[in-house]
Amino acid sequence: MFFLGLPTIQTLISEITSPELQERLFLLRIVFVFFFVFFLITVLYFLAKSSFIQSHFWYDVIEFFAWQPYGFLKIIKRWKKIKERIESKTESEYKLAIIEADDFLNEILENKGYKGESFEERVEKVPKSEIPDKEEAKKIHETRNSVVHDPDFKLDEGRAKEIIDNYEKIIKNLGML
Repeated sequence: MFFLGLPTIQTLISEITSPELQERLFLLRIVFVFFFVFFLITVLYFLAKSSFIQSHFWYDVIEFFAWQPYGFLKIIKRWKKIKERIESKTESEYKLAIIEADDFLNEILENKGYKGESFEERVEKVPKSEIPDKEEAKKIHETRNSVVHDPDFKLDEGRAKEIIDNYEKIIKNLGML
């Protein structure tokens, strides 16, 4: 039965499912299955090679099971290495610890999105709740600059520990330790 020249749904279904049409479309089905498998394998390959799965899925899984942010253990390990330099009892290690601590803080500020041409500009953009004493942060950075630029700069263990403790306090306020 036709309605305005169109076949009924029953007639259309019977024509589509007819064995004659199915035999004629068999080769086309095989071609489409082949293309489906090919593209599925291609997509899976590129997903495995890209960092998308790693950054959007595995990091979340690792954070969930570790109960801490992804990469937190690397941060702790890096900070321990800086603190161990202070325990070495040599002035060169004190200086290296201060340089590394300053670089570490600078990286943290950049990663948190505080942009600027210099360390001082980045510190100024940080809210007072994260760095309550910005002048102290600038002072310890000036000490770092003295260590880097003045080969005759003298640094004793007490001052080095005090500076590292100030860096640690700032980094903890930023929520990274």
